Parts: sequence; C-alpha cells; structure tokens
Amino acid sequence: MGTILISGAKVYAEEGVLEGGYVLVRDGEIVDVSGTRPAELPDEMLEIDGTSLNLLPGFIDAHIHGADGADVMDATEEALDRMARFLPAEGTTAFLATTITQSHENIGNALENVAVYPNRPGQAEVLGVHLEGPFVEKKRAGAQPEAYIIEPDAELFRKWQEMAGGKISVITIAPEHDRDGAFIRELSESGVVVSAGHTDTGFAGMQEAAAHGVSQVTHLCNAMPGIHHRDVGVVGAAFLLDSLKAELIADGIHVEEQMLRLIWRNIGPERLILITDSMRAKGLPAGDYELGGQPVRVTEDRAELADGTLAGSILKMNEGARRMLGLENVKMEDIVAMASRNPARQLGVDDRKGGIREGKDADLILADDDLNIRLTLCRGEVAFEA
Repeated sequence: MGTILISGAKVYAEEGVLEGGYVLVRDGEIVDVSGTRPAELPDEMLEIDGTSLNLLPGFIDAHIHGADGADVMDATEEALDRMARFLPAEGTTAFLATTITQSHENIGNALENVAVYPNRPGQAEVLGVHLEGPFVEKKRAGAQPEAYIIEPDAELFRKWQEMAGGKISVITIAPEHDRDGAFIRELSESGVVVSAGHTDTGFAGMQEAAAHGVSQVTHLCNAMPGIHHRDVGVVGAAFLLDSLKAELIADGIHVEEQMLRLIWRNIGPERLILITDSMRAKGLPAGDYELGGQPVRVTEDRAELADGTLAGSILKMNEGARRMLGLENVKMEDIVAMASRNPARQLGVDDRKGGIREGKDADLILADDDLNIRLTLCRGEVAFEA
C-alpha cells in the first residue's frame, strides 16, 4: 500500500462538507482531510481527480446473503471472495455475511468459514456475521425454510458463536419466542445486536423486547405485522421507540414508494440502516437460482419463491441509496448516515469505519450526484474503477 491523494471532490467529511476538498491516504488509512492541497506530498503517489464528484465513506451492508453467484451458506472461501470482489462496484466496502435458517450443520459450516476467512486488500471487508434465524416465527417465515425453524437455544448460540470465532455481530429473532427475555438479555449483554424480525409480535411485545435488549428491526415492513389502528405492531414500534434502529430494503418492491416516504418522515436518517438483503443472483442474468436450499425464480427486478414470496433481493447498495435520495428532503448527508455511519455505529466499528476522518480506514467512494459509482477504495486499495 502506498499514498493516494483524492483532490477536488465534494468531501462528505465527519466535520462537515468540503467543496473541492482533499483527502490524503497512506497505507490504508486516512491521514489528512482538508480544504486545501497538502503542502508536503511524496514524489511517488497516486493522485485521483475527484472534480465534480462526491467523496463519501464506503457503504456498509449489514444484511447480505450473496452476490455474483455466491452465497454465504456455500461455506467456502471462494464464495466470500466472490462477494468481497463484487461489492465495491456498488460502493460497499464492508459487510456482514448473512446466514439463513438451515440445518445446524449447514449454519455451523458457514460460521466456521467466516471465522477463518482472510480479508484481502482491495476487496470489501467481512466484518462478521448476521445470523438470520433459525429462532424465528413460522407464520412470518418468508423465505426462511420452515423445516429448520427452532425455539431460542442459548447453549446452541454459544456453540455457534464459538465456531464463528466470536464474529456473530447481529442476530435476527422473533422476540415472542423468548418469553422471559433471558435469551435476548444474554446476547445483548455480550455485545450482539439483537434484531426483531420474522416475527408476529405486536407493539406491546416490541416494547417488552426493547426493554430486554432488542435494539433493531430486521428489514422493516417485511415478515412482520404492519401498522393497524388497534395495534401499530413492529412497524409502529420502529416509528415510536427511539431505542430501535431499523434496516430498510429501499428497492421499491419490498417497501413501496409511499411507505418509504412514510418511513422517512417518521424515522428519519439517524435510525435507518440501508441494506440489500441480496441473494446470489445479484449481478447475474434472470433465471433460476436457490436460497436456503429453495428454488428461486429471478426476473429483472426481483427474486421469488415458487409461491411468489420474496426471496431476498437483487438490489445494489447504491441503487437503494439512490431511491432514498430521490425522496423529498433527503440529502446526500442523509445517505452517508443511513448507508455508512449508522451501520458502523450499530456494529461498534465506528472508530475505524463509516466516516471520513483522520485515523479511519480509507474506505471511500467517488460517486456522481445520481450515486453512480466511479471509484471505490477498500482500506486504501483501488477496488473498483468505472
């Protein structure tokens, strides 16, 4: 790794927006953020002209199953490599490898694979694991295979966390199946983000779950009760309980345009976390694929099981961010919050990720005003260039 100077871009730095700013990168780290060109520069360095472009912190996708033909449940180094190489093209510089409800053996294999995966220069970084299921509600299974859904099991989770090398960062559960909250409390107190999803609980259940340590909602609006005038449910809880962050698949399919507007007005940029929930077909032609051992039909804009149930997405992070940017009163600073800063804070990696500041990893995106990605740096290495 060497020295890179990005010059002339509109820099969305933590201290504020710099018009025509300069960001100096050395050995994978941001070492200077300034409105003027640094006075002392090495003779040998790469200078990147960011004129007329926006320099943003890299996106963090905290819920992604697969891309480019690979899936986390493939449990191979090559599968994670394919994802990590592919994702910088959409601005993603770090992600959580997300599992799906499956057999204990298959989940264990995927966890052990992440535990030993060697993050490589010039690729998106695997930050850890999002364990989606198997402790969810069958009535709200969505694309989670029902045959493998089980009750919360603290001993099993401890075993899986050991197999994952302590890298399970987020778990999606149906909180109504942890009746006394002991499971939620144990995980939350250990530093795992407990996210309510694939759940049939109501608002009162979410209040109780939040008191026990649930701090997030998984893919808001999907696989959960919607807002009803006699029980505002999980979605209403995400609106009303300030302790909750909320994942959002902003593809216009999982959540349609008017609901996106309603979510934006009621939750805003400080508690929303943009995700893709994408599966292996992202980046590939329409056709027949699989998710969690189930056949999935992929068209040009969606992935579905045989019965029409949505089976993850084929969304790219910059596409979801672009859709949000198109809403009234959403600014580029809000995109930085929802796609970079919030997930970094929620995952406890904001000391090195999620912002443009001296001392942080050089995970950076150059993008135009429509969020077309022109260049991506992953930890100071060029990972994608249009």
